[in-house]
Parts: sequence; C-alpha cells; structure tokens
Amino acid sequence: MEQPPQKNPHPIPTMPTCASFFDLSDSTFAKLFLDTDHVWQGLHHLKSYMNKASYPDFSKIFPKNGEPLAKTIVLHEADVYSGDEVDIEFGDAPKGMLKVSKEGKALEGASVIMAGVSFMGNRIKIGKGVLIEPGAMISSPTIIDDQTVIRQGAYIRGYCLFGKRCVVGHVTEVKHSIFLNDAKAGHFAYLGDSILGNNANLGAGTKLANLRFTSGNVQVKTPDGSLDSGLRKFGAVLGDNVQTGCNSVTSPGTLIGPRSMLLPNTTAPSGLHRASTIIRG
Repeated sequence: MEQPPQKNPHPIPTMPTCASFFDLSDSTFAKLFLDTDHVWQGLHHLKSYMNKASYPDFSKIFPKNGEPLAKTIVLHEADVYSGDEVDIEFGDAPKGMLKVSKEGKALEGASVIMAGVSFMGNRIKIGKGVLIEPGAMISSPTIIDDQTVIRQGAYIRGYCLFGKRCVVGHVTEVKHSIFLNDAKAGHFAYLGDSILGNNANLGAGTKLANLRFTSGNVQVKTPDGSLDSGLRKFGAVLGDNVQTGCNSVTSPGTLIGPRSMLLPNTTAPSGLHRASTIIRG
C-alpha cells in the first residue's frame, strides 16, 4: 500500500513572516512588527517607532557633545548616584548578577554607567539592571531594555533597539538594528540594518553585511522568486535561537530561520534559509 507523502517538519514559508521567525510574546518591541507582511519590514518602521518614543531627560547627568563620563554613575528609579556613593558587584548583568547597594541597602534594578562612556545626543533610554562599560560610544536614539550589557568599546550608531538580557560585545558595531530578548553579539561583530531573534548568538567576528556592490534595493531570494526588500541597506534577519560560528559572514538580504547554524568561516548566501538548517562553506 502506497504511503502518503510525509510533511516537511520545517517547510520553507512562502511568505517570510515575523511569526515564522520570532516569538514576540515577551518582546517590549512587539508593536514594531505589527501590520507587516515580511519579517524585515520592522526595519522599515524602526525610525518612526523610535522617533515617537519617549526618552528621559539626562541633560543634567550626561556631558554635552559626546564627552566621556568623568565618573561612574548609577541610575535607580528617579535617583542618580555617583559611583563613589555606592558599592557595586560587577556580576553578569544578563543573569541578574549586577548588584548595587548603598549603606548596606540593596538598590534593586539599579543600572551602572561606567566612567568613560560617551553619549551622542539626548534620546537614550536605559532599563533596569543595565551595565554599560567604559569606552562605549552610544548615539541617539537608542533604547536599552532591562539587564542588557554594553561592553567596553562598543559602538552604537543610533536607531538601535536592545531587548532584555542582551549582550553587545567588545568593539562590536551596531547600526539601525534590533536585538530581541537574550540576543548576543559578544565579540568583534558588525551588525548593519539587521534583526537578531530571541536567544540568537553571534560567534566572534561575525559580520552581517548590509550593502550590495551594485546599486538598487537589496533583493531577497525565495523559492517563489525574488522579493524587493524596499531597503537600499539591509543586512540579515536571524530567527530565534540561530547560532553563527566565529568569523562567519552573511550577505545582504540573508534570512536564516529559527534554530539554524551558520558554521565558522562561512559566508551565508543571500536569500531565505529554512528553519533548522546548517549552512556550510
């Protein structure tokens, strides 16, 4: 008796939608992806979304004109403390191990901005339990959600959203990009016009290239033909739990489905890669 054909457990979606890449149930930024047909269209909405957001007034706290902070400061609810006034235990911020106390009393949810951090512009929003290490340069607008760490020397070029418990690593550069919860770019990475899904992790030296050699918008290759992204600059979209190996690269317009792996020293070709794929050189 002829057996019925087996369904592919990880079909390539005809339409690469947000739902096929991300679980947005716990995302602070879920509204950014409303009314989108394709997963990259959150990038279309990013500037207007951030321009409409509200930001605290840090004008009396942060130096003008991008000058680095002279001393470490701690933000706790409506209060601001100098690093000299508190005791700081520099544990792993994404794991909730950053601890601040004053005169023996814990300051729950306090965020620490270390001396040497520079802010360009005044549209910066910082959540609870955030750690920003010396030498980081952060341009506005930037929103950093709870328990995220921005490590030493990171370069945040504006229009960047970081969800809860994210890691932006040493000398990592991020421009016009979105990190969903627990996304990590820990070491020497570049992300241009890209989206990292929940718990996506970039190996050291990963580069998400965002600009074609030739003119015109970035095209996204799918089994049903190429789709115009509508974006002159468009890097990659990595679904939930995607992992990349060290020194890997994605070509402009690369979509990598959830639970996939891009192996070390490998360049992912542009286009749609289905869920649970291993991309080899």
